[in-house]
Parts: sequence; structure tokens; C-alpha cells
Amino acid sequence: MVQSNIRAEILTIGDEILIGQIINTNASWMAQQMNLAGYSVVHMTTVSDDGFAITRAIDQAFGRSDIVLMTGGLGPTKDDITKQTLSEYFNSPLVVDKEALDHVSAFFAARGYELTKTNYYQAEVPEGCTVLKNNHGTAPGMLFEREGKVLVSMPGVPLEMKNLMKEKVIPYLKQIFKGQEILHKTVMTHGMGESHLSDRIRDWEDALPEHIKLAYLPRPGIVRLRLSAAGDDRKMLVADIEKQVRRLEKLIPELIFGFDDEPFEKVIGNLLKKRRQTLSTAESCTGGSIASRITSVPGSSEYFKGSVVAYENSVKKTVLRVSEKDLETDGAVSQAVVEQMATGARNLLETNFAIATSGIAGPDGGTDDKPVGTVWIAVASEKEVRSRRFQFGNNRERNIERSVLSGLNMLRLMLLES
Repeated sequence: MVQSNIRAEILTIGDEILIGQIINTNASWMAQQMNLAGYSVVHMTTVSDDGFAITRAIDQAFGRSDIVLMTGGLGPTKDDITKQTLSEYFNSPLVVDKEALDHVSAFFAARGYELTKTNYYQAEVPEGCTVLKNNHGTAPGMLFEREGKVLVSMPGVPLEMKNLMKEKVIPYLKQIFKGQEILHKTVMTHGMGESHLSDRIRDWEDALPEHIKLAYLPRPGIVRLRLSAAGDDRKMLVADIEKQVRRLEKLIPELIFGFDDEPFEKVIGNLLKKRRQTLSTAESCTGGSIASRITSVPGSSEYFKGSVVAYENSVKKTVLRVSEKDLETDGAVSQAVVEQMATGARNLLETNFAIATSGIAGPDGGTDDKPVGTVWIAVASEKEVRSRRFQFGNNRERNIERSVLSGLNMLRLMLLES
């Protein structure tokens, strides 16, 4: 058994991916599974249904990796050329595998179909490869070994590939290669952009042990900090990562809202359930997006009562009891109005907390005093109302998303203090 830092590569075959017809979800799923098994995925490649392109990609992959996982191009039609290309690459003529033929025959018989010449071709494999039975389709997986390295070819159909990986490929690889322990811990942050955040935690990052790596994974309103550790002692790696997370929590406690891709709305729900408290929303520029996010969590009816989408000023006045004078004097996008919206929703729906939003999402509607991206957010509790003005930018979708996250975060901080 080979024992070292095993390097793996994922090679995807298919013009449909290269022209953007489908999204390559197979590669990300396979990478996750390989990491869990202790193998480092160092490269991902997608090539067209072209024999020369496939052959060149295999050569390059073998030059830098110990394991090559291929998907795609194993169907029965003429455009599926992977099997023929592998036959030529390994100088192994195609032969009929009896077990594969029996499986294909039974597969079609069970569905009331006759085995055609095209289907018969599915049972052909390069001579000398290890055939991996595909219990969920007709194209078998094929495993090749050369000079201590392994190539596995699997169908591109996700269900078939995933079951082959779980049932055949990973167990087989573990017999040949002993992978490292690889651990990941993701710290979810909100409230500071990537560059400013990196400046703030620079000393902590510079002091990380050599076997722990940090990656910044930004998206609108959120920066994920992924800590990755590799080694032979899993218990030690867990302790090392937890030690670094505790240090980070002391540095940026107000920015960290969760871990390991736990969504903001679930964090909020857990806090409300723990305190047996309830929430409502009054939304203008977010159009119900906060309520939608909250109710996407199963069981949210336990703590979320409802929402008022007060998009037009008359609704703010008649339903939420916002002062007509304040609407005329300060405008809908103002501190006075958004605070009254939050208080109005909390009183109307009889909740412990309420979040309110009013802003100019864009792309039109801005002024010199209130440009596009200006958003006022308020959170009301039984004791107080907190509000804040944000200036997000000129992209409507991002402004709405950032407003949702900012409102949830303001509520989170208030909950933690209560």
C-alpha cells in the first residue's frame, strides 16, 4: 500500500459542459468524496469529446497525479468515444465482458426491451482493466493501473457515477493508497469585506501552523474563512483547528455568525428557539426576501409569525402606522420611517422582535442625498429600536441580498445581548 500525500485529478469529458449546456456538478461532488477519503484533489480538467484531447489530458494528469477519475463519454452512441480512446491509450483491445453482458441483458429484459447491437456494445471493455459493475445503469466503470498509478473511468450520469464511487471506487482506492487525514473548518463572517478582513486578521493568519492553510471565499455580504489541515493524526488536527478557531473568535467576535456553511437564517432560528422568542418583518426594498429566507428553514413557524410587505407608502401608513408627516418630511427611506415600520410590525403581529427595511435597491430612483444602494434597516425589540443606514452599491440583486444579511445580522447581535 502506497502511503504518502496522494494526489488526485478529476477529468470530465463532454462538449455539453464546454458549451455551457450543463453544469459540471460531478466534479465538485467527487472532490468532496476524495477529500473525505484523504486524497488531495490537485487539478480538474474538462475536455471535449475528441480522442486527441482526451489522450493529451490523460498524459498530463498522469504526469502530476496518482489517481485520475474520469467521467463521461461511456454511452452507446457514436459521440461517446471515451472507451475506444482508453482502449487505444492502454493498447488493450475491446473484448466482451461476460458479467457486464449478463448485466446489460438483464437490465433491458427487466424493462421489456430487447438487447440491440448498440446495447451489446456497452458490455465491451478494454482487455485487462478491472470492470466495476454499474448497478444503476448499463455502462460499467473501468479501472486501469499503470506504474503505480490508477485511472478510473465512470459514466457521467450523476446517479450512476455516485454509486460507483461509493460502492466500488473509494473502497478499491483505499486498498491501494493510504490517504492522509484531511480536515476542513469554515468560519462564516458578515460585516467586513475580504480585503479589510484580511488586514484585521493578518497577524493571526501569519502565525498559523505550517500544516493549516487558510482560504478566503467571498460572496455578496459574506466572507467564508476555510481552515484546512492535513496530517496523519486526526485527533491532533481537530484540536489544532479548534484552537485556531477560538483565537479567531476573540479577534472578530462581532463578524462570526456561524460555521461550516450554516446559513444565516438557520443561525437566527436557533437563537430564537433557544430563547422561545418570535420574529416578524416589515419589508419595503427587500420585498419579502427576509421572510422568505427565514421560512426556508423547516419548523420556522415555531418562531416566525409573519411579514408585511409595505412597498407603497399607503401601506406603511395604514397597516404599520407610520407617520404621514415623517413620510412627507424625511421620505420613505429614512431612519424615522424604518424605525416606525419595525415597531409597527412588532405591535401588529405581537412578536418579540421585528426587522424592517426601506431603501433604494435600484437601478433607478436615487438622488444626491440618497443614491442607489441607500438602505435603512431597523430592528425593534420590547426594550429598544436600533437602526442603521447602509450604502451598498448600484446592483439591485446584490443590494437586496446585502440588505437581507445585514438585517439578520443586526437581529443576531441584539439577540446575543438579550
